[in-house]
Formats: sequence, C-alpha cells, structure tokens
Amino acid sequence: MNRVALAVSGAIARVTESALGPYQTAVIRIGFAGTWLLFLLREYAHRHELYGPNGPWGWDLGQQLTGLNGSFTVLMWSDATLWFEIAYALAVLSSLLLMLGWRTRTMSLLFMVGVLSLQNRSVFMGDGGDNVLHLMSIYLVFTRCGRVWSLDARRERLGHEARARGERVVDRTGPALWGVFGVLLAAATGAGRLFDSEALVPVLLWGAWAAQGLWWVVGRRARSAEPRILLDVIANILHNGALFVIMAEACLIYATAGWYKIQGSRWQDGTAVHYPLHLDYFSPWPALADLLSSSGTMVLLVTYGTVAVQVAFPFTLLHRRAKNVLLAVMMTEHAVIAVVLGLPFFSLAMIAADAVFLPTSFLRRIGGWAARARERLFARGRVAPPPAPPAPEDTERAHVGFPA
Repeated sequence: MNRVALAVSGAIARVTESALGPYQTAVIRIGFAGTWLLFLLREYAHRHELYGPNGPWGWDLGQQLTGLNGSFTVLMWSDATLWFEIAYALAVLSSLLLMLGWRTRTMSLLFMVGVLSLQNRSVFMGDGGDNVLHLMSIYLVFTRCGRVWSLDARRERLGHEARARGERVVDRTGPALWGVFGVLLAAATGAGRLFDSEALVPVLLWGAWAAQGLWWVVGRRARSAEPRILLDVIANILHNGALFVIMAEACLIYATAGWYKIQGSRWQDGTAVHYPLHLDYFSPWPALADLLSSSGTMVLLVTYGTVAVQVAFPFTLLHRRAKNVLLAVMMTEHAVIAVVLGLPFFSLAMIAADAVFLPTSFLRRIGGWAARARERLFARGRVAPPPAPPAPEDTERAHVGFPA
C-alpha cells in the first residue's frame, strides 16, 4: 500500500512541479506554425479564391454554414476586402512569430484565431492535414511551448543574467500587448461579434486574457512566493494535460486510420496503394508513380506495411526502441507521400504531430547541432577586430621584465 501511495504522490509531483516535454512542445510549435505559414505563403496569390470574396463558397453560403454549426471565424464579421486582407496578414504574422517563439502565449491565441477563421470560412479547402492543424491550434494555447528554442527563452535567460548583475529588468512589451488585446476583445464583444459563434473560443480568449493579467499582478504585487507557485502549478497541469491530449490525438488518428483500412477490400488484397498513384490529382510526378507501382510485390509490401505500422504504433509506446523504429518509418512514409502524391502540407502536419513522441536526447542533439551550425555561420561573416595597441604602462612593464 505504501508503494502505491508513493507512486501516486510521485506522479502528482511530476505533473505539478514541471512542464513535461519542453523540447517536444517546442518542436510541435515550430512544426505547426511553420506548416501553416508555408501554406499561407504558397496560396497568397489564390487567397481570394480560397477564403476571400472571390471564392466559390460565397458570403451567403458562409453565413448559412456558420449559423448552423456555430463555428468561429472573424471573416464573417465583414465582407469588406480590406477586412479579409487584414485577417490574412495577421494570420501570416502570428504564424511567423509563434514559430520564432516571440510572446508565445499571445501568439498562440492569435495563431488559433487565424487558423479557425480561415478554415471555418471555407471548410472544403483542405487535404486532411487541415483537420490536424485545426485541433492542434487549440491544444497549443494550453501548452508552455516557449520554454526552449524560442525568443521568449532567450529573453528570459538574458533577464536572469541582468538581474544577477543587479540590473533592473522592466518588460513593457508584454503589458502593451495585453492592453491592446483587451481593447480588441472588448470592442468585438461590445459590437456583438465575438459571441455570435459557440462560446468555446470567446471564453478561451477572455480566460487567457484574464489569466495573463492575473499572472502579471501576482508577479509584481504579491508579497510572498505562494501565489506565484500556485499559478505555476496550474499552468503546469494545463500544459501536461494538453500534451497528453496531443499524444492521445496522434494515437487516435493512426489507430482509426489503420483499423478502417483493415476493413477495406483493397487493403486486404494488397492493392490499395496502387490506385492513388494513378490519379491525376495526386500525381505530380507521373514517372515516379509509375516506377513505384511497377512492382506488384512492392505495392503489396507498402500496402500491408502501412496498415501494420498504423495499427501497431499505439501499442509500442511502452517500448522505447520499437516506438522509435515505427516513428522513423511513419515520418519517412509521410515524406514520401509529400513528394509522390503532392501533399506536402498534410505530410508536414502529420510529421509535426509525430514529433511529440521524439526522444528528448535526440532533440537535444539536434538542437546542439543547430546551435553549432549557427555559430559557424555567424563566425564566417564576422570580421575579427584588429588587436588593440598596448597601453603605455604595459609597454613600460615589458621593457623592465614584467609579463605583457
């Protein structure tokens, strides 16, 4: 009984005392924000047809759809072209800043608003990866995804170093963003726009705004450390819970896909992979598709291997080596899908979701390689300053035998 109690108390302490998986959540942040950013930039020339006023899913159809399902989108607040351009530009900017890790708590909210607004405006524009991105943009709001590999982490480190030197560190950007965000939320709520949809997103936005204000007040005004510790524990619980949901979501995607494939006759006879390789819509490289499908044995192995990997992956999470092997296989498979079937953003979204299971040691090694490569890159472009001339007292000391 004591062992059980110790195990339970240890698990509770682990969940509440720290935000687990900082490197994994950083990779997820960079992966999903980068995927959405690349998609928005690639489709910039066609943005009006996809989500704007020139799209086949017109304004009236959009109003009917959002009125029926209650989905959140700021693009239905106005049909003006200028409003669409502002929303699209903010979606691009928030994706870039979230990927860089600048003010991740605020940028994760704006990133979620941008993803939901564009996708809910035209629900038929997507390739499957948009569904993953849709869900993950909400989950990211609850994570502390800027603890490593971010501008926030760099600012925190420089702030600690400055305070250790006795310098005073004042953050003016954070309160300014909080004030602007509050004004915008109040204006949207007062105009009756924010709560036109289901209450989940508006409540989440207002709740995050209030939590940020409370965090700042406690950090500045609390006379003891207990209130800040309590808020830190709550933030860790939310982070770890969201991280668990992200992992469960990825397992659910693969398990559902694998078990549904088993029920299909084409997957049972081993020919399912052959057909998408010969669809014009999914054949950006016809010669490559013909080469891959020319061998019946290869098609059979890929078909059965895909089903086996997807069904088996959730069951390998308790075995580290088996999990890492299947993880590498699935990431390679998505990379092949990106090239052969012409679905780069679907593959990027799935690879970003898979990254939550990457080992911490591997991610640290990758981070070390990236840091050394960056140092070498900047060292090549940096011109070494000329040596300073010796001081007069140093010259005199050299003449009388003192070391220079």
